[in-house]
Amino acid sequence: MRKQYWNEAEMGLWERAYLPEILRGLAITGGVFVRNMFKWMTGRKGALTTYYPEETRWDYAPANRGKHVLTRRADGSPQCVACNMCATVCPAKVIEIEAGFDPADEAHPKYPVRFEIDYSRCVFCGLCVEACPEDAIRMAKEVPDLPAHDRWSMWLGKEELLEWQPQGDVAKPYPPPPPRVPNGDRP
Repeated sequence: MRKQYWNEAEMGLWERAYLPEILRGLAITGGVFVRNMFKWMTGRKGALTTYYPEETRWDYAPANRGKHVLTRRADGSPQCVACNMCATVCPAKVIEIEAGFDPADEAHPKYPVRFEIDYSRCVFCGLCVEACPEDAIRMAKEVPDLPAHDRWSMWLGKEELLEWQPQGDVAKPYPPPPPRVPNGDRP
């Protein structure tokens, strides 16, 4: 036997008779369908139709952050110094960075050998952009062909993040390294 609760809701006669509610739901759905079909037949656009990618939805969020972009230095190398702050602050843990060391470059000896983002798990929160001390990662609103048919094609590497929408106007530019003399010492 089922336990009886003191505040249990009881269905009335109208709620027990499911047929009127089903007919009411069908009337609402049918009305929307007929209205949109009439708009389509008269050459107007339907109520919720957006012809992507030629146009974007009118209710598309203006604060949409979009896809990640790595910025470049003046010499074309990534602005990233592989500090792993973006990977540390990421709540979904989707950023993977493998750091390399270049002893010849005194201004920024660390650089990313591998920089990957797993878009199948990314929540597009933008915390990585806020955490970056070098202005090396940004988010661009225009996102072409981000959806994919399988998870493995949702991993984007350093090359695609640098080449997709190249940006070189960083907030923290580095001065060019001083020229080298033939014996390898700096002047």
